[in-house]
Amino acid sequence: MLLAVAQAVAAHTDLGALLRDLAAALGAHLPRGYLSFALLELHSHAGKLQFLEPLGGAAPPKPADTPTELPAAESPTAHVWDTQEPFWLDINANGRFRMLRAAFAKQGVQCACFVPLTTPRRKLGAMGFTSYLPVTPAPGDIDFAVQVGRLVALAVEGALTRQELERANARLAAEKLYLEEEIRTDRRMGEVVGASPALHVVLQQVGVVAPTDSAVLITGETGTGKELIARAVHRLSERRDRTFVKLNCAAIPTGLLESELFGHEKGAFTGAVERRLGRFELADGGTLFLDEVGDIPPELQPKLLRVLQEQEFERLGSAKTIKVNVRLVAATHRNLAKLVAEGKFRSDLYYRLHVFPVHLPALRERHEDIPELVRHFVALFAQRFGKKIGTIPPETMAALERYSWPGNVRELEHLVERAVILSIPGGELRVPLNDLISPESTDESTSEVPVLATRATLLESERELIRRALDECEWIIGGPSGAAARLGLKRTTLLSRMKKMGFTRPDRGSVE
Repeated sequence: MLLAVAQAVAAHTDLGALLRDLAAALGAHLPRGYLSFALLELHSHAGKLQFLEPLGGAAPPKPADTPTELPAAESPTAHVWDTQEPFWLDINANGRFRMLRAAFAKQGVQCACFVPLTTPRRKLGAMGFTSYLPVTPAPGDIDFAVQVGRLVALAVEGALTRQELERANARLAAEKLYLEEEIRTDRRMGEVVGASPALHVVLQQVGVVAPTDSAVLITGETGTGKELIARAVHRLSERRDRTFVKLNCAAIPTGLLESELFGHEKGAFTGAVERRLGRFELADGGTLFLDEVGDIPPELQPKLLRVLQEQEFERLGSAKTIKVNVRLVAATHRNLAKLVAEGKFRSDLYYRLHVFPVHLPALRERHEDIPELVRHFVALFAQRFGKKIGTIPPETMAALERYSWPGNVRELEHLVERAVILSIPGGELRVPLNDLISPESTDESTSEVPVLATRATLLESERELIRRALDECEWIIGGPSGAAARLGLKRTTLLSRMKKMGFTRPDRGSVE
């Protein structure tokens, strides 16, 4: 019989098929009942039923009468796992495991024998031999069951190892694709640029919270660099060698956001042609950055709260619980407290995210950083475009420092990129200062005093730049070496601005 069991074990890698063949091999030698095996959940020390197969032509018990998971105090699997000794259970005898006895009574089971599923490398759980007939074990019967359990344990270990390798390979493949995409899209996430007092406070907070595993909520206006701060938290943490995964919750359609976060199984919904890992699985052991977390729809917020509290979730289309170890960093430009008061954001999720808030100041609140940022972006884009920028005119830098920057660092970055494109290699940086005028400033009926003041100073700076360019070009306006090309403007645009500002040529009078 042991030879037949060994052959059944060696012939299969699928555990369900193994148990079916094992039941067929043992059916003629064991009383009517069923075979089962359960694995131990290490985090809860509970026994979880994996497979069940009838013996000797018996009908399987009803699913409603079969507990699939038993707590440690009620689980023979946990008892056998702890003692590493076989355990005989008689339904008619008084003793422990009342929940299992009640289930056996509904099934008609009279007795059962549980033996360890253990290999030389690890303990797995227990295998059960149940009988619908009252049986008194003969000498050697329990030892035989122990021997069968040892053979089955080897097959179970092999199958679990293959499953773990498949999951690891799938995760590595998903991480590889994700990181390749990160390399293609991430252009400059190296370090935070600036030394202003306001930014110094933020970096101090990052240094304090980074070594912990606490959740971080980064707030601030759009374009202030919240992702850079999130990356700094990850880089200074113990998780720095694991994956940093990001997801912009506002950029994903509501119907697909759950799949992006938690993944899905093949066939979970229309278009799900293969299993896909979610961002929480990709970030296991690392950091997950959820940008614009305030845009998560209300129906998804309870699921996010659960995974943050329990560190477990289920993929779409699957009932299997997946355990993860993820550090969350969230960011938003919205007022979450106000959303909670309006009933648009769950208060319990807000408090779970608001463990360590970090507020990133707007660029107008740290004007001291603007020169350093400008030089940083000039060097970055000059290298990318293969240009060499000679100097940055002082009046240009002064105009940039005076501007209020409603788009923050992102607006500054894009303006400098445009300026580098317009600049002549080896020359000075040509900044199209007309792009700095806020849209609000064009409506005089609604403009406020600070906006008008900003516009006035920008116009003065623009006037000075135009005069300087005209003098350097000897008042040649058109052509490749003319003032219009030097300023990055069309000839007609420059003539219009000169006329509006009242420029006059030294030898010809006012501009026509």
